[in-house]
Amino acid sequence: MIKYLAKRLVRSVITLIIIISIVFMLLRLMPIEGYFQNFDKLTKEQIHTGIINMGLDKPVVIQLKNFFIQLLHGDLGVSRIYRANVPITKILAGKIPISLTLGGISLFLSLVVGIPLGTLMARSKGRFWDKFGTAFIVFIQAVPAAVYYLFIQVYGHDIFGFSMLFNKDNFASWILPIISLSLGNIAYYSMWLRRYMVDESNKDYVKLAVAKGVSSKNIMMKHIFRNAFVPMIQYLPSSFLNTIVGSIYVESLYSVPGMGGLLVDVVKRQDNTMVQAIVILFACVGILGLILGDVLMTIIDPRISFSKKGGAR
Repeated sequence: MIKYLAKRLVRSVITLIIIISIVFMLLRLMPIEGYFQNFDKLTKEQIHTGIINMGLDKPVVIQLKNFFIQLLHGDLGVSRIYRANVPITKILAGKIPISLTLGGISLFLSLVVGIPLGTLMARSKGRFWDKFGTAFIVFIQAVPAAVYYLFIQVYGHDIFGFSMLFNKDNFASWILPIISLSLGNIAYYSMWLRRYMVDESNKDYVKLAVAKGVSSKNIMMKHIFRNAFVPMIQYLPSSFLNTIVGSIYVESLYSVPGMGGLLVDVVKRQDNTMVQAIVILFACVGILGLILGDVLMTIIDPRISFSKKGGAR
């Protein structure tokens, strides 16, 4: 296990270095305007001085080396346009906690509702809860998210009086965004858990347990549910870590000052250093989620081990 994780970490670091290098090189091919605020109003002398001060006059390889040295010191650079001359770490430090809290609560609600719903659907196959859950899943998948997001916002305000705009100091204003973010994951967890549990219920070990007289409740919860949940557990760390990057539409709809839409915003404004930093954050979140997913699977299911070659079995 330790050797496997060490290999995964080494490969992940190499992957991250390649991603950072490619993004860095591509951004250096972009117009120089992305490093200056009010570029059109600057003189040639001011632009030239700015290029020298930012080290953009040096060879690209030297710039890349200096950037990696900055990263090792926790320095992502400064924003040039989005918030001129403000350290990127300071900008992200104010936005990540909001998206992380909002997304974390939504993910928790999704698990609390989605897992019991999926279990009820599997246990009452073809009956009320199965039909109810199937109707809910079909609705969520068939109707565009933007439609029911607006429905939740408008009628949540008109009927229950919840705020249509987010205020981090007023918990009531968190309710509608949390519900909006939760619905898709509730449908996802309930759909796949039901599918995995139905598949497990047809396996030979379940038939043997029934023949031995084990109660259906024990079979369902101690065997079927546990085995069915293992494939889903791998994606939980990624789901949680992805809350850092926020939801573009929901956060925009409720004016949440989080990470949602930040990448789109800085790309539109051509703030190259901000784009670079956020892409690095996305890459780190994705890689870390995959590693933690593998670790969590081995903790939940002791049957899963890792061979010397680094593969799961």
